Amino acid sequence: MAAGCAVAVLAAEPSWALRRPDPRPAVRLAPLGPAAPPSNSDLEVVRLDPDPAPPGGTTTVHAFVANRGPEATASPFTVVVALPAGVTPQGPYYPADCEASQDGHRVRCVFGPGLPPMRSATALVPVRLSPNLPAGTLTGGSVALRSPDDRNESNNRQPFDIRVVKMAADS
Repeated sequence: MAAGCAVAVLAAEPSWALRRPDPRPAVRLAPLGPAAPPSNSDLEVVRLDPDPAPPGGTTTVHAFVANRGPEATASPFTVVVALPAGVTPQGPYYPADCEASQDGHRVRCVFGPGLPPMRSATALVPVRLSPNLPAGTLTGGSVALRSPDDRNESNNRQPFDIRVVKMAADS
């Protein structure tokens, strides 16, 4: 039963994100060469609006990044989720090492190298809406990325909107 559970967890996460670096030898056997040169990658932020939520409720921002290729990323890349007014981040985040800024308006996630071409990576940022928000659409949120590998910066930022919905009254 436990093995089936582990398989389900592994299948839910992107396979490239599960790789761990090989352990380094205790003794350096040869001098390290220069850092790997940046790859020829085109990373793109794909717009995904979070599910609607009521005032005081929660929803999740999906920061979806695709590698359009032609090469796998050779360097880490950073995804920054900027939140609209009236919204605060509420962990836990995925990946777990994402960090909220001190002012609570941004969440920064770093992904390691190795995202293959035509594959994607997603940061999940749960957020809580202020209980005082009126019904409507919150604008001003965005997902942006930075990478030394990326050769096309024109598709590195996308806005997102959060719909604030009123809860139906209990009958």
